[in-house]
Amino acid sequence: MELDKNIEAKIETLKDEVRKMLLTKTENQLLKVKLIDSICRLGFSYHFEHEIGEVMQHILKNYVENEEIILEDNVCSIAMFFRVLRQQGFRVSSNVFTRYKDDQGNFNRKLTTNIEGMISLYEASHMMIHGEEILEEALAFTSTNLESIATQLSPFLATQVKHTLKQALHKNLPRLEARRYISIYEQDPSHIEIFLTLAKLDFNLLQTLHQKELGNICKWWNGLDVPRKFSFARDRIVECCFWILAVYFEPQFSQARKIMMKLIAILSIIDDIYDAHGTIDELELFTKAIERWDIKNLDNLPEYMKLIYRTILETSEEIEQDMTKEGRPFTLKYYIKEFKMVVQAYMTEARWLNNNYVPTTEEYLNISKISCCIYLLVTCSYIGMGDTATENIFKWVSNKPKMVNAVATHCRLMDDIVSSEFEHKRGHVCSLLDCIMKQNGMSKEVAIEECRKRIENT
Repeated sequence: MELDKNIEAKIETLKDEVRKMLLTKTENQLLKVKLIDSICRLGFSYHFEHEIGEVMQHILKNYVENEEIILEDNVCSIAMFFRVLRQQGFRVSSNVFTRYKDDQGNFNRKLTTNIEGMISLYEASHMMIHGEEILEEALAFTSTNLESIATQLSPFLATQVKHTLKQALHKNLPRLEARRYISIYEQDPSHIEIFLTLAKLDFNLLQTLHQKELGNICKWWNGLDVPRKFSFARDRIVECCFWILAVYFEPQFSQARKIMMKLIAILSIIDDIYDAHGTIDELELFTKAIERWDIKNLDNLPEYMKLIYRTILETSEEIEQDMTKEGRPFTLKYYIKEFKMVVQAYMTEARWLNNNYVPTTEEYLNISKISCCIYLLVTCSYIGMGDTATENIFKWVSNKPKMVNAVATHCRLMDDIVSSEFEHKRGHVCSLLDCIMKQNGMSKEVAIEECRKRIENT
């Protein structure tokens, strides 16, 4: 405990130094953006949200006009400048990259000799929004050329290029990127020692917190005696806990993670009950019990369902008690509503499987977007976030806005592409691939390509 206090004190001292660096006035705004980029990639930007916002507002005011970046510099710096601005939520035009095209309207071949610039442009291209042709062209240009020259580079640089092509920064998990980038940053001769020390201390302190949270959830999970009482279910508790760190890893969201970890663990068991174990009659009983949401329905269920049903209700009661103490009891009704919808969607899919029914593509998506649990998980993710998540936020999610709907669609499409073969082997309901193949007379390969197009369009 004393060690933790010493580390926390050291972190606070380092944070003061970083804060001074961020707020010190300078004419070199690209350098300031590079500092912010390093802070974000090293994983401790959550300590400086206010300061970063202040710096970015100054940059936006002085170096962006009508959404156009007016700085002049090399492609590496400008691409990073563009990416960081978009990552921070600012609207900036991608027209800045037209300056790197030749007379024929193609990206200049001279760019290929600048590996760092190519990597920076590649990362920036992933910040595209629908219809940005120049960023689509930049992605194709950088992908093709980086792949072709990777084998000609030094081992260190080649490793960076291969990782970038495999997992673009914008699509990576913050904790994984922080762990990876700390090692890379340490090898950079120009690294800032204060940044490196703070990144290591903060990462280790957070990891200790996450390990404690995992230990508590594993204790709860073991209390359910899952391997014996749910022998058919996949034991995925560590995997489920890791997922949550992709949503929020910051220490202030510890309670939110606890709620989410329990929910995902419960959903994992329920998913296996509907997909691989329950009879159609048992599933009908369980669905009705969830719809009624009352412990009195326990006696109507098979023995193996009683434990999970009781756990569901106990978990919701725990949430209700915690939220009532915080003056936010309204959260529970939104949670229960989405939970019921997920189970009803599971039941619809179980009936499809039982009847050997292959729905139309749209019919399938209407149900499977719910059964992939995104609406429920987004709702639940706000429960433990305190006053930040007002009731208006819950109402917004409940109305299935375009943003959340797109995430649900994206998740379902990705899941079906990856898991369809495994799910078929264990007698799962048809996937979107099956629906597309039957409805359009396509091969599996063409159906996969169609799914990928839909993913891009979401």
